[in-house]
Amino acid sequence: MAAPGSPTVRRLRLAAELRALRESKGKSGDAVASALKWSPSKISRYERARTGLRPREVERLLDYYQVTGPRRAFLLALAEDAAQKGWWEEFAESISEDYQQFIGLEHEATSIAVWHVYVVPGLLQTEVYARQIISSYSRVEPVTPGMIGRLVRVRMRRQRVLDREGLQVSVVLDESVLKRRIGDDSVMYDQLQRLAREADRPNLTLQVLPLDAQHTASGESVVIFGFGDDSDAMLQDVVSTEHMRSGFTVEGERETYLHRIAFQMLADASLDPEASRALILETAESHWSGARRHAHA
Repeated sequence: MAAPGSPTVRRLRLAAELRALRESKGKSGDAVASALKWSPSKISRYERARTGLRPREVERLLDYYQVTGPRRAFLLALAEDAAQKGWWEEFAESISEDYQQFIGLEHEATSIAVWHVYVVPGLLQTEVYARQIISSYSRVEPVTPGMIGRLVRVRMRRQRVLDREGLQVSVVLDESVLKRRIGDDSVMYDQLQRLAREADRPNLTLQVLPLDAQHTASGESVVIFGFGDDSDAMLQDVVSTEHMRSGFTVEGERETYLHRIAFQMLADASLDPEASRALILETAESHWSGARRHAHA
């Protein structure tokens, strides 16, 4: 069953619609702000989807722009949808606005392409592996045990998206991810076994870029969200680059295009899915099965 629309994505769509509407009317942001007695920063923030508008505020905008008929009804319905809360907003005190937006995009994307160079992507992490990574944040900023628990729950809840009908996921991992210790041997062994199981999903393509590949790989982890060909959506593919716990940046059309080309080059240089799965299992046995062998000795 398809997931309901994400309010984050609805907010992005509404922002794009309202920005296009203002520009079509030849109005500056300052002019709109002055007419409605709003601050110019409010116009800028909602047009960039940094904040939302209440449906009543959208109605005032449409009155000002003299929008009537089906177009008005569509935008008001979009505003109502955008005002709803996603499950992730229950954790708003623990996760940044950028991370909330990231989860909202992930929640409704029809395709997700992931390149990770340091760790296993959150959608494919075991709970123990995720806890190890999130706990490590305390080395650079204060993170309480309670916050760690909430962040782990968010990450595990995100993984439900993999079961969503119609979603296609492509993941390319640098081989170093398989060999970089996160926790003890058993944590790594179980994580690689989990990767091998996830590789069997019909909607997931998992590839490994070998260390000896003739390719200059990107040094940052990248996620590309696709939203299909719905021309009414006014929302094109979106790229997010991950930096630490909350540093997600959403980039524009040109950057998205370049990242898609780069991702395809990485996929072309990687092992095919079958060979990638074999390498994952081989690495689990050769690098991380020591604790299991000792336990059964």
